[in-house]
Amino acid sequence: MAEKDQQVHPMPQSNNTPAKQDEEDGGTLLSKELRRKKRMKCLAYVVAFAVIQTSIILLFALTVMKIKTPKFRVRSATFESFNVVATTSPPSFDIKMNAELGVKNTNFGHYKFDNSTIYFFYKGTEVGSAVVSKARARARSTKKFNVLVGLSSTNLPSNSELGSDLSSGVWQLSSRSELKGKVELMKVMKKKKSTEMSCTLTISLADKAIRDLNCR
Repeated sequence: MAEKDQQVHPMPQSNNTPAKQDEEDGGTLLSKELRRKKRMKCLAYVVAFAVIQTSIILLFALTVMKIKTPKFRVRSATFESFNVVATTSPPSFDIKMNAELGVKNTNFGHYKFDNSTIYFFYKGTEVGSAVVSKARARARSTKKFNVLVGLSSTNLPSNSELGSDLSSGVWQLSSRSELKGKVELMKVMKKKKSTEMSCTLTISLADKAIRDLNCR
């Protein structure tokens, strides 16, 4: 009877059955893989952002921040009075010339230049000059202004070639000048820049006009 009264109780099954264990392991691996992919995606975004930022900074440095020397030129010239005598000894001229000058600034900042002087020469001898007043050439623009120049043969030596040049009907003058100033970027960066002018003007006596104008 005692044996009959004994009850056999089934052993409780453990939660860590092989099937459930495999499922948990699979979920853990999937979670790790997803986290790894997220990290890789974040890293790719960071690298792409760094490359874009570097490209922008490099482009900015090569364009905006690169300071170029402005160009100073004689753009054109007309004559208010034109008195030229080729038949006298010595020959002479007394001319009032209205010259249009230009300062071309290709920088992304203003170019402020100081007072200067433009000189005109005939075969190396100074025959006239004019004052260039200080001003400002705006960013990526050309500052245009006019100066009145008195040209005279007074200082020429007696053995000059002026007579033969005037008789040919065409003669040539040259001009030289230098501007000293500063390029200012975003009101923060300032750099000194000087620009030089060197031009030749070929004048037609018959037309009383500039036939050719070259600057470098």
